[in-house]
This record gives sequence, structure tokens and C-alpha cells, in this order.
Amino acid sequence: MVVVFVLVALLVVGVLVTSNWYVWRRLFRDTTRGPGPARRIGAALIAGGWVLAVGALVAERAGAPFWLQRVLAWPGFLWLALSIYLLLAVLAGEVVRPLLRRYLEHRAAARQAEPQPSGSPAADPERIPAGTAPPKTSHTPDAPSTPDAPDTPKTRDTRDTPSSGDTPSPGNDAPPTSLALPSRRLFVSRVVAGAAAAAAVGTVGYGTYGVLSGPKVKRVTVPLAKLPRAAHGFRIAVVSDIHLGPVLGRGFAQQVVDTINATQPDLIAVVGDLVDGSVKDLGPAAAPLAQLKARHGAYFVTGNHEYFSGAEQWVAEVRRLGLLPLENARTELPHFDLAGVNDVAGEDEGQGPDYAKALGDRDRSRACVLLAHQPVQIHDAVDHGVDLQLSGHTHGGQLWPGNLIAGAANPTLAGLDRYGDTQLYVSRGAGAWGPPTRVGAPSDITVIELASRKA
Repeated sequence: MVVVFVLVALLVVGVLVTSNWYVWRRLFRDTTRGPGPARRIGAALIAGGWVLAVGALVAERAGAPFWLQRVLAWPGFLWLALSIYLLLAVLAGEVVRPLLRRYLEHRAAARQAEPQPSGSPAADPERIPAGTAPPKTSHTPDAPSTPDAPDTPKTRDTRDTPSSGDTPSPGNDAPPTSLALPSRRLFVSRVVAGAAAAAAVGTVGYGTYGVLSGPKVKRVTVPLAKLPRAAHGFRIAVVSDIHLGPVLGRGFAQQVVDTINATQPDLIAVVGDLVDGSVKDLGPAAAPLAQLKARHGAYFVTGNHEYFSGAEQWVAEVRRLGLLPLENARTELPHFDLAGVNDVAGEDEGQGPDYAKALGDRDRSRACVLLAHQPVQIHDAVDHGVDLQLSGHTHGGQLWPGNLIAGAANPTLAGLDRYGDTQLYVSRGAGAWGPPTRVGAPSDITVIELASRKA
């Protein structure tokens, strides 16, 4: 097992080193004429970015001083996102590169093939440009012919003729030589590299702005066969994956709370991954959660990141803030049952999900809504006759093309789906883990409106 782990680690390191060398080559080596400061700066930039990124990850997991986590988090996590899109943009540039080079070659060939205008000196060799003295001939009519005189060597006036080694003065109209301009290959490399860098920076910038500006509200209607007519239109505000930490802090938490309260929900469900850090460091950041308002209260279940951050202390903290933790528990609301199970990450600490405890003795004639952080928990929900499971965890992939990986690892990536008689809704989450950036997976807070088929 250890050997397999080492081999996988070496493979990952090899892929990272190769991909970053490739990015450095395309952005810095191929765009310069030779070794110099530009190449050294590029190497330092890429290497330094990864040092910060690894440092940010290690500092967060190791519980380093919170000020150090914050110092490393912004540049380190943003570099993670930027490196992904630099690589993708450079790869896309491989398609553009030969096309641009071919276009330039055809354009140059077309210019050479164009006929010269009839009035140009090149087209009419007999025409003498205005202001130019006529060429001198060896015979001058004013000088008498002296056939008996011995031949004398003729001298050539070179005062107006530069030697082959002379260079045109700045005042001359002679065009610069081709050696003074970048080669076509170098020009193409610079254009493609500049476009790739601009695309990557623009993508990360826009994705970061989307996260920091706060999640948008999404509304989904879910019909439940067992829901009584009196509960028709019941609104549940679902928020997951807020990920308060060294990047997203108290201000972001306040945005989330204000957005939820503005929807005037009947019930609030916080379905895990609230924090990335200890209560000591992030207690002040989570304080705005005490302002959550709903007629039937706010409920909380753990996510996998709570178990990285100390689940027991966070369960106690959210209870202090006024949320009701559902640790493998159920509460009977007036018109349906609301249950919650721990995240599967709690199994390593003996605090994993217990469906029998949460759902085993309930009245199955009543509708049941289950809060469970990960979509993979849907199969147990089906076995226990749950009508609707509310989850998060996937972030919708967060950074495209991460959706391909997240989609392969989860039964549902985002949105509403059905498994037998059980429906599953997966939120893309309100915040972001690692880079505070989302591309192709905008953050959301979802208002689930329950609908009775008896209405």
C-alpha cells in the first residue's frame, strides 16, 4: 500500500512539474530571443506561486496561526486557479498557433505576388524619378574626341554612393532590414502567449468577482405526494458550502444571512461545510448566523469540512448561535418530518450517519425531508423511504472542467433529480473552497417551494 501511495505521489509531482515547465516554455522561453531576466522572472513567478499555494493548503490543515493562513491564502489559492486556466489557455493556443502562422505566411506570399503599379520606378525602369539627376554616360558631346591620345583610366565619382558597409542614416527613407524585426515564429509565440495570459487572468478575475459579490437566489418547486394541502407553498431556504475561512470571513457571512432573510423562508437548512477552521479563529466570522430568521427555525447538519475543523465544537457553536443541529435526529414539523444525518466523513471519528436512529421509527405516511451533506447518501435515503433529500458538497464542480470530475464522483452534480420515489436536490453552494473563484458553476442559495399534489 505504501509503495502504491509513493508511486501515485511521484506521478502527481511529475505531472505538475511537466505541465508547469510547459507553461513556462510557452509564456516565457518561446517569447524571448535568449536567456535573460524575462525567463528568470517567469521561472520565479511560477515556482513562487506554487510555494504559496502549497503553503496555504498546509497552513490551513495544520492549524497554523490564523494571521499566517490569511497571508498565504489569497495569493496561494488564487495561483491555484490561475495555474489551471493558464495551462488550459496555453493548450488552446496550440490550435491557434499553426493557423496564425499559416495566415501570416499566406499574407506575405500574397504581397509578394501583387503586381507593382505602372507608375512605380520598379515597373518603369526608363522613368527617372523627379528630382533625380540623369545618369552620366562615358561619352560627353562637349569633349572633343582624341583618338590618337592614349587611353586614360576613368574614375568613378563615389561621393553620393554609400559603401556596402554603410548603414542608412536616420533621415533616409530606406526600410529597416528584416533582421531588425522579430521573426514570424517569435511574433506568433508572443501573440498567443499574450492572449493566453489575458484569457486566464480575465477568467479568474471574473470568477472571483462572482464569489465575492455573494450568491444568487435560485427558486425550485418540488412536488411531494405525501405533503398535505395545508403545507402547499412551504419554503425551505437551502444553503451549503459557505466555507468561512482565511479568505471568506464575516463580511461574506453577513451577505449570505441577508440574502437568506430577504427570501422570507419558512425554514432554513444549512447542509454542511460551513467552515474551514476552528471556532477560536472563525467564531467571529460565523457570528452573523445568529441573525437568521425563519418561522420554523434554522437547522444544521455537518459536512466533511466540519470534521477537518472540529465537528463537536462547531455543533456547539451553531447551537449557541440559535441554529438547531440535527445529529442523526428528526423533528416532527406540523405537516412533515425533517431529519438530518451526519456526514460520512464522521465515520472515522465514530460519528458517521445513522439512518436507523434518524428515520427508523417514523410514520411513513408522513412526508419526510432529509438533510444530508453529500449526494452519495441518497441511496440510504431511498432505502428509508425519504421523499426529498437536500444536499450540497459538489460546488457544481466550482472550476470548469472540475465539473467532469465532480460529476463522476457524485450521483447528481447539481439541481433536482429523482431516484425511485425519492427526490434529490443538490445546491452548488454559497461559497468556495480553496480559490475564492467559480467558473461555470455560479454560487447559489436555493429556495425550495414544496408543492402538494392534493392542492
